[in-house]
Amino acid sequence: MATEAQSEGGLVFHPLDQFIVKPLFSDGAVHWYTPTNVTLWMAVGLLCIIGVFVVGSRGRAIVPTRMQSIGELIYGFIYKMVEDVTGKDGIKYFPYIMTLFVFILFANYLALLPMSYSPTSMIAVTAVLGFGVFIAVTILGFVKNGPAFLGLFWMKDAPAVLRPVIAIIEVISYFVRPVSHSIRLAGNIMAGHAVIKVFAGFAALTLVSPVAILGITAIYGLEVLVAGIQAYVFTILTCVYLKDALHPAH
Repeated sequence: MATEAQSEGGLVFHPLDQFIVKPLFSDGAVHWYTPTNVTLWMAVGLLCIIGVFVVGSRGRAIVPTRMQSIGELIYGFIYKMVEDVTGKDGIKYFPYIMTLFVFILFANYLALLPMSYSPTSMIAVTAVLGFGVFIAVTILGFVKNGPAFLGLFWMKDAPAVLRPVIAIIEVISYFVRPVSHSIRLAGNIMAGHAVIKVFAGFAALTLVSPVAILGITAIYGLEVLVAGIQAYVFTILTCVYLKDALHPAH
């Protein structure tokens, strides 16, 4: 959480302090092997996912429990998305896409708990997800289609004089995909949490306290929507990229 202090008669708060990576068991430097608040909340998210999809659904009841219903709802939603966007050929990649969705979804919603940390606000985390998708679909595109995958960049229906220009634009936009894919998620999550912290800082001031509290409530409600929407956007874009790899001529 941000550090707050009274200094020279004014309130000093740092809304971005909540995104600082801190060691769990010391105050020293952070190394690649150091357990941090990031790894803690990623582990908590993993345990919640196991709780919903493994423990909560272990009974396989015909009349599902609430936990099993949540798992089945998420499963069916993502399965239908993959099938509709990528076609029958993309169903075999459903486990990967499902894993991305539930990780981002649980990380986003757990970050709305007080004193928590959002792994998806870190560009390092979202970059691994975004570039992972980019590398995977690019390799898959060449494995499935060979050199024909390059047809994704060559618009046969466009006028011949414009095709080279369009091809350059398509290549640039293709390589920008992982950057936009990762920055979109991290930026939206970070911005929402930062705005909540700003309103929380002003809530300590008596004159604007009621307005600040209303602002916190409104932004928090918006963040509940954003947490789900950003998981959906990341996943459906992954499906679109997968479709391009499977059917580059379409």
